[in-house]
Amino acid sequence: MSGTPEMPTPEEIRAMSPEEVMILGAELDDIHIVHRRDRFPVRGTKAEKRAERGVALCFLIAALAGIGFIVVFIAGPWKWHLPGTPQNFRFYTPALGGLLAALLLFMGVGMVLWAKWLMPEEEVVQDRHDEPSSEADLLITEASFIVGLEDTGLPRRSLILRSLGLAGGALATLPLVVLVGGMIKKPGTQLLHTLYRPNPKLFPKTQGRVPIVFSDFRQVGPDDLLPGGVATVFPGIRAEDADGYDGVHEASSPTLLIRLKPGQTIKARKGQADFGWPRENPEYVAFSKICTHAGCPASLYEQQSSRLLCPCHQSQFEVLEDAKPVFGPATRSLPKLPIDVVTGDDGNRYFVARHDYVEAIGPGFWERS
Repeated sequence: MSGTPEMPTPEEIRAMSPEEVMILGAELDDIHIVHRRDRFPVRGTKAEKRAERGVALCFLIAALAGIGFIVVFIAGPWKWHLPGTPQNFRFYTPALGGLLAALLLFMGVGMVLWAKWLMPEEEVVQDRHDEPSSEADLLITEASFIVGLEDTGLPRRSLILRSLGLAGGALATLPLVVLVGGMIKKPGTQLLHTLYRPNPKLFPKTQGRVPIVFSDFRQVGPDDLLPGGVATVFPGIRAEDADGYDGVHEASSPTLLIRLKPGQTIKARKGQADFGWPRENPEYVAFSKICTHAGCPASLYEQQSSRLLCPCHQSQFEVLEDAKPVFGPATRSLPKLPIDVVTGDDGNRYFVARHDYVEAIGPGFWERS
């Protein structure tokens, strides 16, 4: 390597080309350019156009993935449906994640291919030092930026510039779409009500009390569970969706119906001593299946310890203390559903919800103070 050259005057620097100034500036800063070669010394060749189109294609795919994310976020099916009805809502979150991953992936691939296929090939060795910048240093830095911009090819590669603008615009728009889209509709009081609300028009024979059913809409009776058994049940209300199918669309509906073992008793919360069935010394109790920590299904029941476990973050709820949280991050008891038993037209007994939950369903941030 040659020694460090002397600093030229600003007038001498202005007389040089940006390329010469950039190389000189590198040497003055102890950055020795060992090798530098333009990928395409002859501009506008077919090979260069192919490379440019390849990079632009990556950015275009990234832009389309961003647009797809916005379309799915706005128009994709996201409402929960009861098992046995269309389950296309389950693809909503994976679709958003996949499209966002495609956007970031192809943005990254485009950047890498741009550097490898189109920008000059260069090897340098740098000796670091700390010195104050002079006017000549500032002029050299300015020239380095000019040459760097020229190396990218953006001033003459409009196809890449446009496709990069589309991809960058999509990437910048996604956070705004998610943020604004999540705040457009106020939740109001919908988080405080479920489909278990009495409905006299649909169920006049039970004074409006909503039947409790399995996922296939069979009504649940006291004889359907063995002692120590548990079942996931739903409100027996069918709602027609846009596809013409019937099913429950509210994710607040899943409920755990538990039959206690002989000798077990419930230490009820204040005002909820008669929520089970029978009202005195209940043998059956029903709690929301939605964990009050983060909304996961708290559905693992240990008969021996009488605890409900949430598999997501290991919260545990003591059933014999009205689903009080005793371990893990959950701080609020599972809401309790008041249940009763009626005799059906076939002479069999079936469970109904006496009225709606008296507490908000789901994570703690849904609570209202």
